[in-house]
Amino acid sequence: MNWFSFNSGDFAVAFLSVLLEGIPFLLLGSLISGLVDAFVSPERLARILPRNPIAAVVMSGLLGLVFPMCECGSVVVIRRFLRKGLPVGCAVTYMLGAPIVSPIVALSTFAAFRGQQPLEVTLLRLGMGFLIAVCVGLVFQRLPASAILQPGVAGPEPAQAPTRGGLRIGTTPAEASEMPSSIAGRLQKAVYSASTDFLDVAVFFIIGAAVTSVLGTAVDRTALEPLAANPLLAIVSLMLVAVALALCSTTDAFIAATSFPSFPMTAKLAFLVFGPMFDLKLYWLYGLLFKRRVVVLLALGLFFGIAFITWRLNALGF
Repeated sequence: MNWFSFNSGDFAVAFLSVLLEGIPFLLLGSLISGLVDAFVSPERLARILPRNPIAAVVMSGLLGLVFPMCECGSVVVIRRFLRKGLPVGCAVTYMLGAPIVSPIVALSTFAAFRGQQPLEVTLLRLGMGFLIAVCVGLVFQRLPASAILQPGVAGPEPAQAPTRGGLRIGTTPAEASEMPSSIAGRLQKAVYSASTDFLDVAVFFIIGAAVTSVLGTAVDRTALEPLAANPLLAIVSLMLVAVALALCSTTDAFIAATSFPSFPMTAKLAFLVFGPMFDLKLYWLYGLLFKRRVVVLLALGLFFGIAFITWRLNALGF
């Protein structure tokens, strides 16, 4: 069987599809990022989150219910929040959780799995997404930001600004001089910040979309069918497919529900949880925030953690 066959026409269609699907969310994330930079002060951020650092991480995992964000746009928003002084643990929790713990994702998952345990799949997807995001956030919270983040991503050190529950409050003299006082000035600053963020991130998004399109069109999915009989291999194989396809979390449920009929439900669940947290395009985008070794360790931790949880769910008869 020829499992790899590249076709330029199929690649072009898939590449444009990924771009057209992801760019609007990337643009939305950039616009939100610009507005955050111009209008959201560290004091306002401090009022949103609880004083207790653990409670702040837990709440960050639920913010997607109020501020839903696709994974394509979450990176630029989180980068701006980090520069505002948001603790790394809270930022990582929102970044991983928001693409899954979202009312839009809940509705699309329920609709896609109609007739295939829709309520159970939806609740398990959102529940797993929330718990894993919080656990990863709590781990990142205990690590020094300098060992995790790329240079220039984090805001000033706590010694330079007062903090509340791990979040610095009050603007530094440099920030105060850069913050326009008029609405028109702030809107201008928002547009400038949004365009800068969009151009920074779009390059890596395009690279990830190109790699994704090659793997998504050149690899024969029927080659995976023999793996469906073994629960662990089925879970691992669909997680790897999720990495390669790099689908948006608002639409991936329809692919999982219809494209892999012979695979167990736990394998589809692993596909739905791991894909929005890590795929090829996110590998490049996460590199804007985190050091590459951190990105690799995050990918491995998520992969083995989600694989183990869904494998045990399979053993329990789900």
